[in-house]
Amino acid sequence: MIQQIVVCAMLIAGPAAAATCESLAGLKLPNTSITAAQAVEAGAFKPPGAAPAATALATYKALPGFCRVQGLIQPSSDSHIEFEVWLPASGWNGKYLGVGNGGFAGSIIYTGGPAGNTPGLAQALATGYAGSSTDTGHKGGGTDAKWALGHPEKIVDYGYRAVHLTAEQSKAIIRAFYGEAPKHSYFSSCSNGGREALMEAQKFPADYDGIIAGAPADSFTHILAAFTLDIQATEADPATYIAAAKLPAIESAVLSTCDALDGLKDGVIDDPRKCHFDPGTLLCKGAESDGCLTQVQVAALKKIYAGARTSKGEQIYPGYQPGGETGPGGWTAWFTGTGPGKGLQYAFSTQGGAYLIFQNANWDYRAFNPSRDVKIADETMGQRLNATDPNLKEFKNRGGKLVLYHGWSDAALAPTGTIDYYNSVSSKMGRKEADGFTRLYMVPGMQHCSGGPGPNSFRVPMTVALEQWVEQSSAPEKIIATKFKTDGNPASGVARTRPLCPYPQVAQYSGSGSIDDAANFSCVVPKQ
Repeated sequence: MIQQIVVCAMLIAGPAAAATCESLAGLKLPNTSITAAQAVEAGAFKPPGAAPAATALATYKALPGFCRVQGLIQPSSDSHIEFEVWLPASGWNGKYLGVGNGGFAGSIIYTGGPAGNTPGLAQALATGYAGSSTDTGHKGGGTDAKWALGHPEKIVDYGYRAVHLTAEQSKAIIRAFYGEAPKHSYFSSCSNGGREALMEAQKFPADYDGIIAGAPADSFTHILAAFTLDIQATEADPATYIAAAKLPAIESAVLSTCDALDGLKDGVIDDPRKCHFDPGTLLCKGAESDGCLTQVQVAALKKIYAGARTSKGEQIYPGYQPGGETGPGGWTAWFTGTGPGKGLQYAFSTQGGAYLIFQNANWDYRAFNPSRDVKIADETMGQRLNATDPNLKEFKNRGGKLVLYHGWSDAALAPTGTIDYYNSVSSKMGRKEADGFTRLYMVPGMQHCSGGPGPNSFRVPMTVALEQWVEQSSAPEKIIATKFKTDGNPASGVARTRPLCPYPQVAQYSGSGSIDDAANFSCVVPKQ
């Protein structure tokens, strides 16, 4: 409480004299030490660690000059939250952008995702924001949870505390550097970063004025349970494993059944909930091949589409939607991997189950019992990790605006899970009141946060729409998404554009003109 009062007093006080970058090293903040503050010349930043990819390197070389502040926050004796704040040396737009983390976090996010939907510090800086990022209190790869074993305070930091304290201290640093507080504060991220975004709206409604939460891992304990049940279904018995080589046949069969349901045969299923694909149609008639599934593989695929359930059939987490199974961000990445035990679901389940949820390094996914263990996970870790509270009254009353989005072809986090959360907010607060500060955009053909066969790049128009809502009270309607010929590479040229519509509206083709041009579509409420 004392820390909150001190920081608030700093933020609401009158204008102060601007500071030099180097002088910020002496800034005194609660439970925080500034470990470095240095001016970085335009195009001179080199991120620590491994050499960046060519696209990231080009981004760094194009950066304007900025003040790089590195800090350490220690709210508990076992906390070690590293964070960075990047402050434009000139051309600051007067705003602050917090960026989130994927997976189990463990590093500062310097650049965003490949399609540009998830910003990093570089994207924030390049668009005039003062930006911040945190490692959430530990170092490690995105699928490494060993840091959590025996460290409850670090789990709290990862769950919500690190992002919140980073926001508070970043605003204080911004005010010290520019002599004024940011006029508006925003947060934008996807996946676990989407969960962080919802935690901010739910627990700390004063931190941000506008929030973009993409594909949020909101029901964290249930998501890890679903991952575990998926790998039980596909890997506990070697015969049930579905190899990546079979995915093209699965996707082809899905599209053959459902692609034209929306009136267009374009390789994208606009609403996969209407697709009643039967995996049994792929049952091998003779010898097994990449073009068919065995009986046990058919059963495993049906479980994936049906979603995680208890032995009594009670839904734990929604199922995955048919369509978009192939591609670098599809089922190869999350379900099959390059072989058994190589998919991301396996990594998150085994690491998260052992070290984060059940605090037992010898935990075995094969022994997971959903009727027993989901309750244990909820009781021990739900308050720290789950961002499912639908009561956003305080956030709304402050004037906060929340934009959610999710790809229909997401193979990591079930897309209907975000619809469920959106509906829970409407149910709790009333549809009219919820519509006054929330929007949901479902993205046909997009995989996890980016990629996939549909138009999947839209960060800039979505950010602009959120700013106009917060700053001008102009609620967003359709948002234009772009499919580049090479995902994540605007220089490759535009292959297709489509409007993203506020849920439950969908994009409907006018009947004339190119189906690859968003101008020939309008947003309509679908017929029941």
